[in-house]
Parts: sequence; structure tokens; C-alpha cells
Amino acid sequence: MAKNLEVTIDITAPPEQVWSVISDLGRMPEFSPQCVRMLLLGSAKPGTWTLHLNKDGKKYWPTTGRIVRYEPNRSFAFKINDNRTIWSYTLEPTETGTRLIERRDVPNGTTWISRKAINAALGGEEAFEEELVRGMNETLGKIKAAVESRG
Repeated sequence: MAKNLEVTIDITAPPEQVWSVISDLGRMPEFSPQCVRMLLLGSAKPGTWTLHLNKDGKKYWPTTGRIVRYEPNRSFAFKINDNRTIWSYTLEPTETGTRLIERRDVPNGTTWISRKAINAALGGEEAFEEELVRGMNETLGKIKAAVESRG
């Protein structure tokens, strides 16, 4: 059964500066080891569709999503239509800058086809989720470096 996943990182920059980097969804491949491309089909707001091309090693697959939350300088989230997961980024002000939280929520489980594909092509759910957590930590580390290098 798919689990909710969460990673956090503290960034020495105000939320507005972090937001300017993470809200540019076209930059996601720069940060995420799984994301090859992310396209926004319209302006960023709840309901806007997104197209994604993902990879794991030599395996590639497309997904579509919809933005379900977009609160400038605070949070955004998108739901992957193909598997019902919700990916979110939340910014919390701290004394030294911003805590950035990345989550993958699975409120109603994933789809049958997604579970079968993960088992057949991506080493099973447990191995896939371990890889996702590694990737999430890498993503936040790269976002931190990009934000802090601008200061």
C-alpha cells in the first residue's frame, strides 16, 4: 500500500525568494532526478493542467496533473491524474529563512494500473518509494542551493 512521504529542508532565504524558484514549474527538471519535463498548460492557478515526463534509469513515462492548491509564497500542490497522488510544496517562515516541505500524499490509495506498473517495471512499491524519498531529498537540496546562490 502506497505511503505518504515527506522531506524538509531549511533554506537561508525569505519565503518570497524560495517561492520565486519553486513556483517556476518549468525548472522542476533542474531539481528533480525523476522529472524530465513539466509543462504548465495555462497560468498557474487551481485547476490548471500540467504535463510531465518522468524517468527512472532508462525507463520513461508520461503523467498528467492538475494544480489543486496555489497560494503564492506559501504552498502549491498538484494531483497526478494517473495515480491519484498529490505532490505539494509548503513554505514555512523560520527565524533564519524558510522551511521547505515536499510531500507526496496518497489519500485514497493509488490506481490498480499504477501499482501493477510499479511492481512490473520499477522494482515494487517499497523500492520505488525509497527511491522517491532519495529523489525528494535531492530535489530540496538542489532548490536550496539555487535559492541560496542567488542571495
